[in-house]
Amino acid sequence: MQGKIIKTVSNSYTVLVQKKAYLCEGRGKLKYEKRRPRVGDNVVIDENNRITDILPRKNDLIRPAIANVDQAYLIISLKHPNLDLNLLDKLLVLVAYHKIEPIIVFTKGDLLSSLEKKEIIKIKTYYQKIGYQVYLNDELDKIKKTFKGKIGVFTGQTGAGKSTLLNRIDPTLHLDTNEISYSLNRGKNTTTHVELLYLCGGWIADSPGFSSVCLPMAKEHIKDGMIEFENYKEKCEYRDCTHTHEQDCEVKRQVEKGTILKSRYENYRKFISR
Repeated sequence: MQGKIIKTVSNSYTVLVQKKAYLCEGRGKLKYEKRRPRVGDNVVIDENNRITDILPRKNDLIRPAIANVDQAYLIISLKHPNLDLNLLDKLLVLVAYHKIEPIIVFTKGDLLSSLEKKEIIKIKTYYQKIGYQVYLNDELDKIKKTFKGKIGVFTGQTGAGKSTLLNRIDPTLHLDTNEISYSLNRGKNTTTHVELLYLCGGWIADSPGFSSVCLPMAKEHIKDGMIEFENYKEKCEYRDCTHTHEQDCEVKRQVEKGTILKSRYENYRKFISR
């Protein structure tokens, strides 16, 4: 039988086959071949509830461990933990590399002062202008509409409110949430595994939070992930312009003019200098 893994806990896999769930284990052959099943995998199982094969993946994320994702919801806290644009830009580059559509969701806007809210509106508008879907976490109806027919994953820093947002979207979920450590400016993990939940006509995975993320790709792929650079690269003096040390660089000119968000450019330079 063929089905989809919707939950993994340790070495146990819940596989959905035509609306029926089977608790399965991985066959020894997969371990020998170092092919570890992930949530989202389309798999073949035998009569003994063993996964005998993993069908080809269209993409594969390590953190969170999930495969065949259409959309990644980047859940970014605005306060407690404080807004981290470096992490946001890093996640945008990462999901673009895996050919996954990113959707940005800012949380905890109610904790901001009036002045801070004005600044966030500018940031939100910029990311929308360069082509991203961006929502505040109180725009529940708009967020729900993006679920239909897709496999998505909620990802972001620990304490950003991923599980809280899912509970607001579907109050019957009762996902565990936890308080924030204000002294450390970070949350505590309550999600310990990845699981697909059927919500609003699509599959959504909550995932454990994190405090940092690495970019495993080459510098050229990092540059490709800064999508607004594409609009100006033809005006650069060199076709392979890195937009860093070159004299005649249109991207740098646009940063100076304020057309390109300065924090985006500074983050790009940090990413490629690692």
